[in-house]
Amino acid sequence: MLLYALTIFLSAFLLFQVQPMIAKIILPWFGGSAAVWSAAMLFFQLVLLAGYSYAWFVIRFLKPKAQVLTHIGLLVLGAATLPILPSPSWKPSAGDDPTLRIILLLSATIGLPYLLLSATSPLLQAWYVRSRKGAMPYRFFALSNLGSMLALITYPIFVEPTLATSVQAYTWSGAFVVFAITCAAVAWFRSSWQTAETAVEVREDTFIERPTKGRLMLWMSFAACASAMLVSVTNHLSQNVAPIPLLWVVPLSLYLLTFILCFDSDKFYNRAFFLPQLAIVIGVMAYVVYASGGNVNVFALIPVLSICLFLACMFCHGELSARKPHPRHLTIFYLMISLGGAVGGLFVAFFAPRFFPSYWELPISIVMCGVLGVIASWGVVAPRIAPAVIRTLAIAVVLGVGGYCGYQEYQQIKGYKLTVRNFYGMLKVKDDVEETAGVVRVLVHGTINHGEEVMQPAKLTIPTSYYTATSGVGRAMIVLQRKGRTRVGVVGLGAGVMASWSREGDFFRYYEINPIVEGIARNQFFFLPRSQADIKVLMGDARLVLERQEPQRYDLLVVDAFSSDSIPVHLLTREAFELYFKHLAPNGILAVHISNKYLTLEPVVQKNADEMKKVAYVIEDEPENTEYMSNTTWMLVANSDQVFGETPLDRKILTSYKTPAGFRAWTDDYSNIVKILKR
Repeated sequence: MLLYALTIFLSAFLLFQVQPMIAKIILPWFGGSAAVWSAAMLFFQLVLLAGYSYAWFVIRFLKPKAQVLTHIGLLVLGAATLPILPSPSWKPSAGDDPTLRIILLLSATIGLPYLLLSATSPLLQAWYVRSRKGAMPYRFFALSNLGSMLALITYPIFVEPTLATSVQAYTWSGAFVVFAITCAAVAWFRSSWQTAETAVEVREDTFIERPTKGRLMLWMSFAACASAMLVSVTNHLSQNVAPIPLLWVVPLSLYLLTFILCFDSDKFYNRAFFLPQLAIVIGVMAYVVYASGGNVNVFALIPVLSICLFLACMFCHGELSARKPHPRHLTIFYLMISLGGAVGGLFVAFFAPRFFPSYWELPISIVMCGVLGVIASWGVVAPRIAPAVIRTLAIAVVLGVGGYCGYQEYQQIKGYKLTVRNFYGMLKVKDDVEETAGVVRVLVHGTINHGEEVMQPAKLTIPTSYYTATSGVGRAMIVLQRKGRTRVGVVGLGAGVMASWSREGDFFRYYEINPIVEGIARNQFFFLPRSQADIKVLMGDARLVLERQEPQRYDLLVVDAFSSDSIPVHLLTREAFELYFKHLAPNGILAVHISNKYLTLEPVVQKNADEMKKVAYVIEDEPENTEYMSNTTWMLVANSDQVFGETPLDRKILTSYKTPAGFRAWTDDYSNIVKILKR
């Protein structure tokens, strides 16, 4: 039993340790988008389904000796695919939807090891049942989820801050070899543990009634709802802060904790207690998603959504545990759970970005959770309350929450000229009517303004939003344009507002990863169409495109590539800054837009400047006309202090920043969002 437990625990630990590890390694290759984690989660759920299917097939159709030989052979093949470092050849060359590429990359890198780890818990539990008369294996399932949760908790706390990603990959690969040896030992000795008495029990078990199709569908539905809630909540948090392992790990750990509690003991889940809680949970979640225009403060958003996710998953997994079958049918039970997880992941990561114009997957998941609550209410018996009353109240709550979500979605889409969505997020264009400026056209990504234009003919191409004449980047352009024609690179296209600074003879190159943005900038706004400069938009992740280019000798390189209000971390690392200065002229300026609701980005930029022996200044701007101008914070970085000696870059508007003692530079192997959260 100890060897079974050790192997199951180790497999679960490795299974979930590799998830944030491999996702962080490939995150910069695909623009640092929050959707990278959703695509990776889809792969994990699909392979988990494949692993559970393999376990079910082996137990159902192969004889004991064939089971052992098959599994040991696959363990050897899995070890032969190590180490789990993805090949750079998988880096994309364009900005198309990379979901399929991510799945193929992960399949080639960790596919077989991950499948074998996924199959371990159901396979070994089935072997245990068939080797021990009257054995109940479901506590092994709780142990498996405990190992998974510990892996997730230790990654952002111990592994990520201390080990380079390459070291993490080699260490994990070594641990997989240890797992393969223990699992092979269990398989090899399994036949000797099986007794004649157990064989009799196995024959008798064949008379146990098989689960009905309705029961199978219900198992899958509860698992699918919890999975969809997990991925959509994680996506929501990542879009509004940053796509980082910490915000991946917290929801997933809570999700696994509910598995542990519900399958370790029947005492942790009581339907009569959790159903009323569920009514409150779905109402609170629906409110938080839409409150303040979707801009709830992150210090309230994270704990509230986390608590609600935990309670919702306690309901889904508690109902699964209450409906678990005889151990004889545990492989089909686990198979339906994994199928539900894959369905939930497909709904959020694949279906929603392609067919929904807005982020409907989270409200739909909330309502679906309520519908399952109505189904579960048929099993509630309460003193002095008629069953019909309980069901009526449950239905009323679901209808109320569904109506509220539908109304809010209508309000969000109403009045927009254009609403589109893809892998990289949701973009909306609307016309606001201001008191003095008249019609102002705005591009919104998620909940954040990504550029605006005054639609009066005389003001069509004046600098607006984050690029006004008093902003850091505007002041830099004034200085550079006094010297003659300028060469400008811009990371992040948006509405193309930076082109308002272009003149005939200037050279502008935009780097944009989202393929639908250029069409919006050219067809809905006038900055690009009316420019007389040499302007081109280069599609793909900025770092990957810059790495392929010869030095561009830009006079100004602008980094302004926020996704909603999150930051692509890989654009702020030391390696990224080294690449930027490779493309800057000796007297060029790097302008980094660091305005952010939740994060203090000054120490990140300043630390890079200090380590590279550059000079950096902060420019904060609060323009008088707020109808089409935005408060901004920019940091300007250059090789020499002399670059900042001319008006209007005088000392009155330049602020020096001192990096806090002990602050560690961000690199491609290390970043720490928690350190820069605004308190």
